[in-house]
Amino acid sequence: MTGADSGGAATPLLEVRNLSVSYRARSRRRPAMVAVREVSLALARGEVLGLVGESGCGKTSLARALVGLEPAEGEIILDGRRLPPRRTRDQARRVQIVFQDPYASLNPRLTVRHAVEEMLRVHRLRPPGQVGARASELLGLVGLPRRAFDARPAALSGGQRQRVAIARALALEPDILVADEPTTALDVSVQAVILELFARLRDDLGLALLLITHDLAVVSAMCDRIAVMYLGRIVEQALARALLAGPRHPYTQQLLAAVPQLTPGPRPRTDQHARPGEATALPGDPPSLGQIPSGCVFHPRCPQATAHCSDVAPELTAGPGANGADAVAHLAACHYAWPHVPAR
Repeated sequence: MTGADSGGAATPLLEVRNLSVSYRARSRRRPAMVAVREVSLALARGEVLGLVGESGCGKTSLARALVGLEPAEGEIILDGRRLPPRRTRDQARRVQIVFQDPYASLNPRLTVRHAVEEMLRVHRLRPPGQVGARASELLGLVGLPRRAFDARPAALSGGQRQRVAIARALALEPDILVADEPTTALDVSVQAVILELFARLRDDLGLALLLITHDLAVVSAMCDRIAVMYLGRIVEQALARALLAGPRHPYTQQLLAAVPQLTPGPRPRTDQHARPGEATALPGDPPSLGQIPSGCVFHPRCPQATAHCSDVAPELTAGPGANGADAVAHLAACHYAWPHVPAR
C-alpha cells in the first residue's frame, strides 16, 4: 500500500471541504433533498480511498459532484486550487469517472477503437496522425484483446466493456479516477481481474483512486484508507487496517457484522472497546432524505443509542493522541466512539 503511509502525510491532491449536494423537489412546497451533507475528504497522489455505505447513502451523488456532473455547495480543491462550478477543459479531464454500468456509458454505435479515439480528438491530446496508435496503446494497457478493438459494445462481455470504459477515462490522462461500483455487475472472477487492473494502474501511472463500493472485501484488499458514509454524512474514516480491525462507529460495526462468514463458529469481535453488546445484522432501512432524524442520524437504528444521541448530533472527532487534521487519524461521528470523550 504505497499511498497509505506516505500519502497520509503528503499534501492532498484532491481536497473536499464541507461539500453538500441537494436535489430540488418538483413542488416548491416541498424542501430540497440533501443527498450529501457537509462532507470533507482528502485524497493523496497514488492513494486508494474506499467509500462504503448502503445503497442510497449519497455515494454516487458525491462522485458526480467530484467530477463536475452535479452542482454542489462547498469547496473542491485540486492541487491547491479551488475548482469553479464551471470547469475548464483541462480541469475537467484531470478527474474522471468510471460508472457502474459500462454499457450505458458507451455509445452503442461506435466501435471500441473509435470510442477511445473520440476522447483523444475532442480534447486534442494527440496530433491527428497519432490518435489511432494511442487508442490501441490504451486498449492494450487495460488488457483488452486486439480482436475486440473493432467490436461494438453489444458484442463484448461485461468485463470487456468495463475495460473499455477505463481506457476512455485514461485517454484523458487524469490524475484521479473515481470508480463508482465498478465491479457490481460483474462475475466474481471478472471482478478480481478489474480490481487487479486498478491496482496495476495505480502502481504504474501513479493514479489516485476513489473506489466507491458496498463490498467490504473489496476495500480490505484494495484501499489504503476507508470512509464510511451514512445518510449523506461521513460517520467514520481511518486507515483501512485500523478501521477493519477496530471500527468505532456502531454503523461500521454493523456493516462488518453483516459480512457473511465462510467458516462456522462465533464471529470475532470487531471492536474490543465498544460498549457491551455484540454487533448483529443491520436492522431496518435508512430513513428518507426528506425525514432526517434529529441528533445523530443513525440513532433510530443504533443498538447503543441513548436519549443524548437523539438530541445532539455528534461531530467527526479523532481518537486518543491523534490530531483531527491528520489525514491518517481515526475519525468517528459517535458520542461514545472514544472512551475518553464524555457525552455532553
